[in-house]
Amino acid sequence: MRNMRILIDTNVLIDYISYREPHARNAMRILSLCKDKKLFACLAAQSIPDIFYILRKNFSVSQLREILLNLCHVLYIIGIDSYKLFAALENSNFDDFEDCLQVECAKEYYANYIVTRNCGDFSNSAIPALEPGAFLALAEQGD
Repeated sequence: MRNMRILIDTNVLIDYISYREPHARNAMRILSLCKDKKLFACLAAQSIPDIFYILRKNFSVSQLREILLNLCHVLYIIGIDSYKLFAALENSNFDDFEDCLQVECAKEYYANYIVTRNCGDFSNSAIPALEPGAFLALAEQGD
């Protein structure tokens, strides 16, 4: 697992931040591995405003800022640039533009996997997508 690199999708981060059951435990295990530097993970920069917007009713602005800032200290942030925008816009294999941007960020990071609860959205991805539980089971085999 030491050299494994993943992109963590927005939905998994929301599970982690909001303790959304039954998914929170696996999300917390993944983030714990990242904090302990046993796993390298990134998130796409666009996930930050998406999370902020989605969770604004559950947390105060100051709480969200603190939570997201802490998350940004643990995960590597991959920015969205014109190359990724053009690549995602030109990729007709994806109906969901945001998911296509996630793939472009995962490619830049040389991620082995995209960890998401929506694997079907990434069926056309060059980088395999795994649900958090499946990823953890695979990662534990490699230890």
